Amino acid sequence: MQPRTSARVSLTALLGTPVTDAQGHMRGKLKDIAVATGPDAGKVAGLVLKTRAGLCIVPSQDVMETPAGTLELRSSGALVPLKDEGNYLYLQQDLVDRQIIDIHGRKVVRVNDVDLEWMGQGAAHLLRVAEVEVGVRGAFRRVFKGLLPRATLELISRKLNARGIPWQFVDVIEVDPARRVKLRIEYERLAEMHPSDLAEILEDLAPAEREAVFTSLDEEVAAETLEEVDPKLQKALLEKLDEERIADIVEEMDPGAAADLLGELPEEQSDAILEEMEPEERQEVSELLEFDENSAAGCMTTDFVYLGMDATVAQAVQAFRSFDGDPDSVTEIYLLDEKRILRGAITLARLLMAQPETRLSVLPEPRILSCPADLSQNDLAELFDKYNLHALPVVDPQNRMVGVVQADHVISFLRDKL
Repeated sequence: MQPRTSARVSLTALLGTPVTDAQGHMRGKLKDIAVATGPDAGKVAGLVLKTRAGLCIVPSQDVMETPAGTLELRSSGALVPLKDEGNYLYLQQDLVDRQIIDIHGRKVVRVNDVDLEWMGQGAAHLLRVAEVEVGVRGAFRRVFKGLLPRATLELISRKLNARGIPWQFVDVIEVDPARRVKLRIEYERLAEMHPSDLAEILEDLAPAEREAVFTSLDEEVAAETLEEVDPKLQKALLEKLDEERIADIVEEMDPGAAADLLGELPEEQSDAILEEMEPEERQEVSELLEFDENSAAGCMTTDFVYLGMDATVAQAVQAFRSFDGDPDSVTEIYLLDEKRILRGAITLARLLMAQPETRLSVLPEPRILSCPADLSQNDLAELFDKYNLHALPVVDPQNRMVGVVQADHVISFLRDKL
């Protein structure tokens, strides 16, 4: 008896299906489907059967579908008892009704059903996961299973609007950290997403799932994501982490954003995190914590590119390449004298148009815009609006440059006022 060349079947329809041997003797009923993870993600590794002796697992290549809709074992050997060593993802147990991340759609969805596909007999795996159902079709199947004949249920459900996500765009959220590691679920795909998208996903997750996702990120991605969420969620994300891990993340953050974060935490916890940080980063953040959060200094970053008055364009390009901060945030390079007094600002566009040997001192605009460290954020926003600024240097009473306010900080401030 040959399986069909290629046909879709839902997990809901398969669950509970009788499994017989070649002689027609009942061997059990389908309880779940074990799916491989890692490099073989999506391939059905085995079918879990409920038998009189307990749960057993059968390799997928030893099972085929009959024209009558039942499942038949290719051999009549003894069934292997199921020993859950965490090597598989179980579709019914681990996936249905769980939250997953739709990588392609950059959102969190809930699984209502799973569509599988029977492949031709020559395929290495006769059954594979095609997509997960997240719409009304899957919910309909589950509600009416047992109330309608299987054929009727499938016929009606196929007329409903489908909302499926191809398996390759799915990232499963496994709450138990130990099991997550064993399953080798590919969270590195999350690192390829924009931090703003990751932040939105975290906001949509329940606390346990949120923790599982955030703790899977490396320090750099976690830092970028943390900068995009509101203070309340920042606290929630850090709740389960120790001070050393938090310090590793904070060190990767923009100093201004790091200071804002630590300023929201209890003083005892903030001090403990600072103690775990590297001396240079600790000093930068500690200095920023001294400023009023509603002032220009309170929302500035100390990560900026500057050179001396005698520097050349070639040296400026090298300084930009060696910059440890976020290069996308740099819109200008600043000229400081030996006392760190601001003497000029040069846009990157102007810099790129100049010859490598040109002295930077001849490139700045004749007017130097800056603001005092204690300027209020309302007045700061007016300056950005009036002069259409991308960035604005912040200076102390002696006109020494202490940081830069970037446009995105001003935009965030204005959005919070709405």
